[in-house]
Amino acid sequence: MLNLETAEQPHKLRRVAIEPVTRVEGHGKVTILLDEENRIHQVRLHIVEFRGFEIFIRGRPYWEVPVAVQRLCGICPVSHLLAATKAMDLIAGYGPLTPTAEKLRRLLHYGQIMQSHALHFFHLSSPDLLFGFESEVAKRNVIGVAAAFPDLAKQGILTRKFGQEVIRHIAGKRIHGTGVIPGGVNKPLSQSDRDDMRAGIDQIVDWSKAAVGLVVKLHETSPEFYKVFGESRANMLGLVDKRGAVDFYHGALRARDADGGPIFDQVDYATYKTVLQEDIKNWSYMKFPHIKTLGPDKGWYRVGPLARMQVTDFLSTPLAEAERKRFLEGGGGKPLHGALMYHWARMIEMLHAAEMARELLDDPDIVGADLMADEGPRRGEAVGVIEAPRGTLFHHYRADENDLVTYCNLIVSTTNNNQAMNEAIRAVASRYLSGRELTEGLLNHIEVAIRAYDPCLSCATHALGQMPLEVELVDPDGALVSRVRKGF
Repeated sequence: MLNLETAEQPHKLRRVAIEPVTRVEGHGKVTILLDEENRIHQVRLHIVEFRGFEIFIRGRPYWEVPVAVQRLCGICPVSHLLAATKAMDLIAGYGPLTPTAEKLRRLLHYGQIMQSHALHFFHLSSPDLLFGFESEVAKRNVIGVAAAFPDLAKQGILTRKFGQEVIRHIAGKRIHGTGVIPGGVNKPLSQSDRDDMRAGIDQIVDWSKAAVGLVVKLHETSPEFYKVFGESRANMLGLVDKRGAVDFYHGALRARDADGGPIFDQVDYATYKTVLQEDIKNWSYMKFPHIKTLGPDKGWYRVGPLARMQVTDFLSTPLAEAERKRFLEGGGGKPLHGALMYHWARMIEMLHAAEMARELLDDPDIVGADLMADEGPRRGEAVGVIEAPRGTLFHHYRADENDLVTYCNLIVSTTNNNQAMNEAIRAVASRYLSGRELTEGLLNHIEVAIRAYDPCLSCATHALGQMPLEVELVDPDGALVSRVRKGF
């Protein structure tokens, strides 16, 4: 049994570190404490970088914020752009978006989901799944996948490229575009750009469906292993529309417990602080949110594809909904909590995003010219929430009478998954590592569990209150000269 927070008699334990965690966005490490018989006493995922966007965004004009905060990440900038702009729509006093503006934003978001999910599965996670967790390190990478499965690699690369092209057509460029502004969008989609995307979307739908099929085949090779690897029973959180269907761009908060029972539903996300609370721990720069009514020990939750597929009542596109039903059959009527189940859910979402993109590309409004909402009364505070590829993303701002931001709070997707990831690696360590001689392959099991969540560690490194800081000065030979510690 793992000790979740403290190790007994730490002077008798040895420490093993996995640093850095590989094939994830950002920098993190895992520490493992073992006794003389290699029994695991403690496992922790540490986020070791810090980026204080909540602080340095203060004092900036509100209209600068959406473009600034998307610099949090080069993988999911669209997610931050949209969440921040949704908040600034309200602060700037704009009313409901025009049909064209909302549909262009949604299409942009689906392009982001397609490219991000394709990047994660094909480039970062498929080497483990196709070659095995303990396979040769030199082969266990995207280059190895391209050599052994060239057609599969090509499909993954081109699916991601298509999503990036959707982003370019709408936002102006593939990374850190500027097409979305408070009140709407700043340029229409040309007919030629629409036709270019429409010509390729059917192929992307087919490839996405094939990707779901690939994951299903992988699960069929060892159903019980895929089901229980990194399993941790967690509450689940996501956005749903009024019908109960998952809505990636807008909706209300719904939470279910580990058995699938209701915790809350149709909660206005602007009131997220009434249902969620953020805590800190002195060994990580990532916050630990939980559901208030359940408390920190029982209230932690999971977001992202695995949660979304199980908090929603249905998906609104036929191919993805059929695959979601097949996915749920694997749980026999009970929620699925294994870390590897994320991959299956993620590919279903990629298929759903492709189907939704196809619907929007056939909608006449998508090439409309009415791009800006009507202006109304300004607001001093607003919250923008979307379902980013990795999960529910919160942006909360206040601005003063001079249009300057006075408050910023971000709860990003990976932050919401913080405790769930820690529980997953503890489950893996207890099941596969404890009492055994550690090897690179066994340690990779820990990384596989982390990668399943597709964490964006750069996005997640934010602070609440006073955070500990340690600065070390070393000489050219690596010897410690001095150390300064604060907040420990």
